Amino acid sequence: MSEKVQRNTRQRSAIRRVFEQNDRPLSPQEILALAQREVMGMGIATVYRNLKALVEEQSLIAVQLPGGSVLYEAAGKAHHHHFQCDHCQRVFELEGCLPDIHKLAKPKFRVYRHELILYGICAECRASSRN
Repeated sequence: MSEKVQRNTRQRSAIRRVFEQNDRPLSPQEILALAQREVMGMGIATVYRNLKALVEEQSLIAVQLPGGSVLYEAAGKAHHHHFQCDHCQRVFELEGCLPDIHKLAKPKFRVYRHELILYGICAECRASSRN
């Protein structure tokens, strides 16, 4: 195994903890802000370098929502979908899947995979808008 894959720096450990503590897809900027609480002075280049390494070692996966930037989430999770808040733009994971979603395709079409994204307002934004 290469040293690059084995390397576990303070920065990489902080980034791993960010994903352990925030069970949702995160942007590099969100990761930086959260990781800087533990490792002051961490820069965005360090975040991108570590994200690349964590994706290569299959600890993280990249999530691309239509019209959005690439987000990252922990790998190895069961099939799930996403919800994006129109107010704060955060993305959350939705567990499970609609039964028989493949039946939405026309007859004789073969579905190999699918993505479902719901858009609306998250609980936190909804609560703060009531005040």
